[in-house]
Amino acid sequence: MTTRSGLDYPPLLDALFAHSAEADGEVTLSPFPVLNVMRAREVWSMLSLMAPGIEHRTGTDEDGSRMTWMLHPDGSWARARTAPDEGTATVHQGGPRRLYDMLDEIRWRWPEHGELPVYGAQVTISSDGETTLSRGGWAATL
Repeated sequence: MTTRSGLDYPPLLDALFAHSAEADGEVTLSPFPVLNVMRAREVWSMLSLMAPGIEHRTGTDEDGSRMTWMLHPDGSWARARTAPDEGTATVHQGGPRRLYDMLDEIRWRWPEHGELPVYGAQVTISSDGETTLSRGGWAATL
């Protein structure tokens, strides 16, 4: 997890956040309600390996809807909203990658397999320092 100290810390993605708050982007419906990824440690761990550097923001709309934003330094962004008493989320995404699709992929994997492979993964470190985590058919190279 990145710390927020020192003069050389990269700036927050405020400009991308402002853009994502208004942009339509590609609109889809997620079968899952909005999730505070930073409080779902297994999900956050998996997502951090798939797309390191995502900045997460959460909030509540005036009508009580739960909101979340995912912002990445490469310009990818996602904004999702779950209205009160709904079990799905309306998702807007833009940029080179579909961050919320990655999140939903992880969320589907959890009930299908009963766990996420990041915990209990085997770690292999090559002679040049490349680190690979693997478990079952899943692998991530750092």
